[in-house]
Amino acid sequence: MTRHSAAKPYAELTLLQRSRQPYPTAPDQARLETFPNPQPGRDYTIRLDCPEFTSICPVTGQPDFGHIVIEYVPHRRCVESKALKLYLGAYRQYGAFAEAIVNRILDDLVQTCRPRRATVTGDFTPRGGIALRVTASHPR
Repeated sequence: MTRHSAAKPYAELTLLQRSRQPYPTAPDQARLETFPNPQPGRDYTIRLDCPEFTSICPVTGQPDFGHIVIEYVPHRRCVESKALKLYLGAYRQYGAFAEAIVNRILDDLVQTCRPRRATVTGDFTPRGGIALRVTASHPR
């Protein structure tokens, strides 16, 4: 198989093909890209781990730090990891509460790749002595 023919099924992955890609400044500006599930007849779990997630508190403007874990069982499409990295990076200057962020990540994932099942968990570092964990799942 030539390099050209091997890359053809992945031609839609435009973010992966660029060596330098700026981070979007908001989730609305980001785009999650997908590729065909190589084993659509089998249930298997994909776990994507982002231990250095950051966002902004919408009230104080202070940074929030968290650990986002995405686990899903793909159906026909899988999320491409560089596109996910850029998407999660778009939250760096985005003002929202942790509860809204975790639910938005799940909604965007479900809309993009229609997984059989998905769970997004956000563990946010303590503020005022209280740590916060938010978990959202699909299907409900």
